[in-house]
Amino acid sequence: MSANVQSPKIRKSALRRFFRRGVWENVATCFIALGVVMLCQPFVLYLYTYSFLTILTGTVMFMIVTKFPE
Repeated sequence: MSANVQSPKIRKSALRRFFRRGVWENVATCFIALGVVMLCQPFVLYLYTYSFLTILTGTVMFMIVTKFPE
């Protein structure tokens, strides 16, 4: 076998390390918080326009991420 080809076990292990719950929960929470800040600011209409979409993205992301392994 070539040295450049990864075995499925190594690839699966790398994916498990990448898709850990802790970091992704923090990212999703930051999306939700960013959406709330965008919603409350009175200066830039563009940010206000996309605030709900940002909150919704963070919420859906959080629901999916809670299914990841710890």
